[in-house]
Amino acid sequence: MGWLPFGKKIKVPDVILKDTRSWLNELREVCERHHDQPEAARIRIRELKMNWSDAISKTEMDEVLFQGLVLRANKLLRSDDPGFMILLDDIEFWKPGWRP
Repeated sequence: MGWLPFGKKIKVPDVILKDTRSWLNELREVCERHHDQPEAARIRIRELKMNWSDAISKTEMDEVLFQGLVLRANKLLRSDDPGFMILLDDIEFWKPGWRP
């Protein structure tokens, strides 16, 4: 009979999943890194969308999270340059659970 933490085998998943804040921070960092060049940010956002599609197909991301990220990305992609800057400064836009 082993001591409690060492007596039971704990199954560790092969893949460690990112949480919602990690995915959001990745998107936000891309936008802030290219705040002075919104078109460059839009190119990177399109690349991120492809990465998200891969993650959802590999079940590394929840469907609800995917939909929220795509909604944000589409809003950023459709915004003009001043609107892009406004979204960067909008704290509510970057919170988990945001919906338009």
